[in-house]
Amino acid sequence: MSVSLLYLVMSGLLWGTGGLTGTEFGHVTGLSALAVAAYRLLAGGGLIVAFRAATVGRSGGLWPAGRAAWTRIAVTGLLAAAFQGCYFTAVSLTSVSLATLVTIGGSPVIVQVAERVRGRGRGRGRTTVLALCGLGLLVGLPSGGTGYAAVLASAGFALLAAAGFATLTLIGASPVPGLDDLTVTGFGFSVGGLVLLPFAAISGLAFRPGPAAIGLLIALGAGPTATAYTLYFRGLRGAPAGTAALLALLEPLTATLLAALLLGDRLSLPGLAGAALLLAAVVQTALRGSRVMAGPRRRSWRRTSPRPAGSSPRPPRFAARR
Repeated sequence: MSVSLLYLVMSGLLWGTGGLTGTEFGHVTGLSALAVAAYRLLAGGGLIVAFRAATVGRSGGLWPAGRAAWTRIAVTGLLAAAFQGCYFTAVSLTSVSLATLVTIGGSPVIVQVAERVRGRGRGRGRTTVLALCGLGLLVGLPSGGTGYAAVLASAGFALLAAAGFATLTLIGASPVPGLDDLTVTGFGFSVGGLVLLPFAAISGLAFRPGPAAIGLLIALGAGPTATAYTLYFRGLRGAPAGTAALLALLEPLTATLLAALLLGDRLSLPGLAGAALLLAAVVQTALRGSRVMAGPRRRSWRRTSPRPAGSSPRPPRFAARR
């Protein structure tokens, strides 16, 4: 497995811990889901900015330079805020299962459609269908009691969240020269957290800063936010956006397995089948990505031995066969 694919796999695994950590942080503090999302972005971005201040601040390289860098940071922050805000709004209207199914399942589809329009990303259709079937079986559908209007509104917000994450993936695949992934994540998520604060303030932002709350907030900001997204953006530099979006499906798979191991949740038979299908799709994506990324290195071999002085270059004997 290449380094880029390893970064993407690690980011998906870390994202899977965010659900449990964020839920526990919300229980301890009594905050709403939207407030938890705002604190998550601020904590993740703030930890990175503080790290950069301690390591490179003395040399004067703390602040990004250039209009292109700040434009990318602003766009990243707005997309992160839109993704988090729309997802948790979808959850509040119906359930976690429907919001997760539409958001996590819709992101790779949107990315692949965008890549097809640009003439890229062929050959992942079957894997995507396999992953979506597994995701549907794993998270299930919401139980009865929810009106059609609420379901449609929730699905709409979930699609907006999926579009936000897909756009973040497509943009992250084209880095800005001179702007590293750590800087984008740190400053971008700080901007995103500030954007969410006014909306989260409606339900309240105050909480008692006890040791448990502070520890959970640091864990939520450090692992599934700061580290996971930095690894994700770094992996996008060497892997196709469609591959990255499919590997992000490790998030619900990891979260479900952790809930079964740590909280005692039992998977139903359809849930077990969905987990198996989802794992098969992730493995297939990783293997295909490794073959695609290794292909150019095999084809780039050429003779490098020097030619005798005065000799004429040899004609390409098999050029017509290529």
